[in-house]
Amino acid sequence: MAITEQEILRRRDFREALTFTIDPTEAKDFDDALSFETEDNGNFRIGVHIADVTHYVQPGDDIDNQAYEKATSVYLVDSVIPMLPEELCNDLCSLRPHEDKLCMSVIFSITPQAEVLRAKVCRTVIRSDYRLTYEQAQDLLDGKTSSDKPLQEALHTLNDLAIILRHEREKQGALVMEQDEIHFRLDEQGNPIEVFFSPPQASNHLIEEFMLLANRTVAEQMAKTGKTMVYRVHDKPSEEKLETLERFKKRMGDRLPAYTEQLLTVRAMAKAVYSTHNIGHYGLAFRDYTHFTSPIRRYPDMMVHRIVSRYLLGERKKVGNYDLEEACMHCSEQEQAAAQAERDSIKEMQTRWITQHVGEEFDGYISGVTDFGLFVTLNGSRCDGLIPVQTLCPGMFLRYDEKNCCLEAMPYNRRRKKTTAPDGKPTGRVFTLGDPVRVRCVRADIQLRQIDFRLVENQE
Repeated sequence: MAITEQEILRRRDFREALTFTIDPTEAKDFDDALSFETEDNGNFRIGVHIADVTHYVQPGDDIDNQAYEKATSVYLVDSVIPMLPEELCNDLCSLRPHEDKLCMSVIFSITPQAEVLRAKVCRTVIRSDYRLTYEQAQDLLDGKTSSDKPLQEALHTLNDLAIILRHEREKQGALVMEQDEIHFRLDEQGNPIEVFFSPPQASNHLIEEFMLLANRTVAEQMAKTGKTMVYRVHDKPSEEKLETLERFKKRMGDRLPAYTEQLLTVRAMAKAVYSTHNIGHYGLAFRDYTHFTSPIRRYPDMMVHRIVSRYLLGERKKVGNYDLEEACMHCSEQEQAAAQAERDSIKEMQTRWITQHVGEEFDGYISGVTDFGLFVTLNGSRCDGLIPVQTLCPGMFLRYDEKNCCLEAMPYNRRRKKTTAPDGKPTGRVFTLGDPVRVRCVRADIQLRQIDFRLVENQE
C-alpha cells in the first residue's frame, strides 16, 4: 500500500533526519525508531517514532476485532503468535530501513544534561537509515566496529543522555533490576542443544530509557486533558510484604543469588496492569505512565494511539466501540496468559535440554524451600527442579521453617522428636534458600515440564 503525497503533507517530515532502529537479531517487526539532530543552540532534537498501526487498522474492522481478542503477541521459544497479520506487522507497519513509513511520534528538545525543554506528540513520516541489532549498536558504542561518523556520534550522545535519565529514575525511587535474556541454540529438528543467557547492555538501556520517556510524556500530556485514558499502572506493595522482604534479604546477605533476589522482589510486588484509573506506576516511580511504543504487538498501545489522535491531535476519529476499563481488564488478563505461555515454553525447552543429561551432576543453588522439598536452580542453564523431602536425609526428621526459608534435618529420639545439641543448635544439616548444592538429575518429564533432582552427598 503506497503512501500518498496527500498523507505525507499531513505529517511532519523526518525523512532527512538521521534515523535508526535497534532490535534483537531475530526480530522481523520494527515498531520503534529513534531520530537524532543537533539544534543550532547545542541542544538535541530527538524523535521517538512509533509505527502508526491505527492508520491502517480501523476500530471495529475484522483485523481490529481479532487483534483485540488476542490483545498481545506471544513470543514462544521457537515461534511467534503475532497479534496482527504478517502483512501489517512485518511489512506495512514495520519500520524497515530505506522505506518511507508512517509514524506516531514524540519529538523532544533535550539539553546535553538530559533536561526536556519541549515535547510534541505528532504524526510523522520517516525513512530509517540503519537497521541495527543490539549487538551491532553495542559494538559501535564500544568502538569495536566503525561506521558512519554521524551514527556513532548520535549513539554516544543518546547513550550519555540515557545514563542520566536512568540515574534520575533511580533517584526518584524506581526499581532497577537487571534481567538476563535466555536463549536456546536449536538443532535442525528444533531440539535445544545449548542454553545461554545475555545480560542487558548499554544499547538495551539506551532504547529502554527513550521508550520510557515517550510513554511517560504521552501519559502526562493526556492526564492534563482530563479525558479518559488507558494507563499502565503498578500499585504499591503492602508495607508488610516489603518489610518481610527486606528482613529476609538482610538476614541472607551475600548467600542470596542476584537472580533469586530479583524473583523474590518481583513476587512481593503487585502486577502491573492496564486501567483508566491512574494510580501511578510504583516500580518506575512515575506518576503518569502508559504504553504507547509497541502497537504492533500490544493492543493497549493501539487504544492509546486512538485516544491521543482524538484528544491531543484534535482528530475526529473513533476511539473504539468498547468500554475502555473493560478493555483494560481484558488486555491485562490476556497479557498475563501470554506471559505464562512464554514461561511454559521456556520451561519446556529447558526440560527438553536436560533430558539429554539425565544421570549427570550439576552445581546449583536452593531457589525455593517448601515442606515437601527443595527447589534447585542450576548454574548456567537455570533449569529448575525439585529434590523431594523424603530423599534429602533418610532416617532424619526434617522441620520446615517458613519464616527463615529453611529445612532443618536432625535425628529422631525415641519419642520421634527432634534432637538438638546442648547449645540449642540443630545436630543435622540445615538447607537454606540460596545455599549452593550439587545435584544429580534423575528424571525429566517434558509433558509435565518437571525435573527431579537428588542431592549429591558430602556437599556441605
